Amino acid sequence: MSLKDQITADMKDAMRAKDSERLGTIRLLLAAVKQKEVDEQITLDDAAVVAVVDRLIKQRKDSIGQFTAAGRTDLADKESAELKVLEVYLPQRLSAEEIDAAVQAIVAGLGATGPGAMGQVMGAVKQQLAGKADMALVSAAVKRALAG
Repeated sequence: MSLKDQITADMKDAMRAKDSERLGTIRLLLAAVKQKEVDEQITLDDAAVVAVVDRLIKQRKDSIGQFTAAGRTDLADKESAELKVLEVYLPQRLSAEEIDAAVQAIVAGLGATGPGAMGQVMGAVKQQLAGKADMALVSAAVKRALAG
């Protein structure tokens, strides 16, 4: 079963359970997936669906930070609940050590040195680790690898 099929099945389960918060979040996710498919005129595979989920999770984390800073805990709690629903659809994340090892291997493979090679290394890293790691952690690991 593809990830998109799993999300659709979960939507049906949320409908049957009358879980309106979960249902709303899953519908939002499916709408984002459908929008991407329509915009690019393709059918998304699991990796592309994970990228959409990743983007939505990043948006939720940013919103939580802004709502918390503004003292709107009610909205921050709503975003946190959506974040928990979305995280279910991500694959197992790599640990910091695994990210460092992968980045070191890519830097060595490319022969990259210095901060000027950041774009080249990030391009290669994104292809290999997309959906498997938090890109903020990956970016920090690339900076460390190129600095020393």
